Amino acid sequence: MIQDIAPSVFDNHFENISVSDDDIVFDFWDDKVYVCYDSKEQRLILPTFKDFSYPKLSATYLFSIDNKKYFLIKDEIVPFANLPNYSLLTPRQLRDMPLASNVELFAVFSAYHIWKWYDDNKFCGRCGHELKLDTVERALFCPECQTKIYPRINPAVIIGIINGDKILITKYRRGYAHSALVAGFTEFGETLEQTVEREVMEEVGLKVKNIRYYKSQPWALAQDILAGFFCEVDGDDTIRMDEGELKYAEWVSRSEIELQPSDYSLTNEMMRMFRDGKIS
Repeated sequence: MIQDIAPSVFDNHFENISVSDDDIVFDFWDDKVYVCYDSKEQRLILPTFKDFSYPKLSATYLFSIDNKKYFLIKDEIVPFANLPNYSLLTPRQLRDMPLASNVELFAVFSAYHIWKWYDDNKFCGRCGHELKLDTVERALFCPECQTKIYPRINPAVIIGIINGDKILITKYRRGYAHSALVAGFTEFGETLEQTVEREVMEEVGLKVKNIRYYKSQPWALAQDILAGFFCEVDGDDTIRMDEGELKYAEWVSRSEIELQPSDYSLTNEMMRMFRDGKIS
């Protein structure tokens, strides 16, 4: 999955430090980020701070990977010079590129998560004043009313619904076009297991039993933490698809499962595990 970057090590501890010339820097514009794709080596090249020619430029520390520090340019209009081979691409576009290693892609996704949080939280929701960066933890604070805001993380579930030797495969009506599983966000006042039951009923009209946790995954595109569950259909297996949400929902045998083009998602791993007979 996208977070599986071993032997590299991701460290998201907060540090109040300044950027140096050789540190990696992300510059997002309208959900796109500057990167260079080396098709021969099948890798992403990310710009460093010294690649930017802007005397008053500042950057906010994000995280490190293998002791390499990554920063974010925030709230400033930056003339992008000295990088003729770089392009503005969305994380979704980068996800579809063949990559020999997903370290850089995971870095882009993780940076996108924090950038999106900053971009969505410029003013205090309580009093309307401009928010400032906290200097002791990863947070935004209001100097007027002292409100603190922390990075948003949305809990959601991925659900592998099993019916004997088949699993329920879906395709979304909008957005991602490849095979998927039933999924949805956790609502207030419910457990993850209750989310599984509700989402299955809402999307495909089925009751389920024997709900069991599989694995979790951070998924920055929706600021999610995904929790994967397998379960079994309980009783009637007639699918009643929510046509507003899905364009396809069918019971599919192991040999008929079509995996996603890349192996970055928890959804794809769960489908693969069932296809290969490791989940029953």
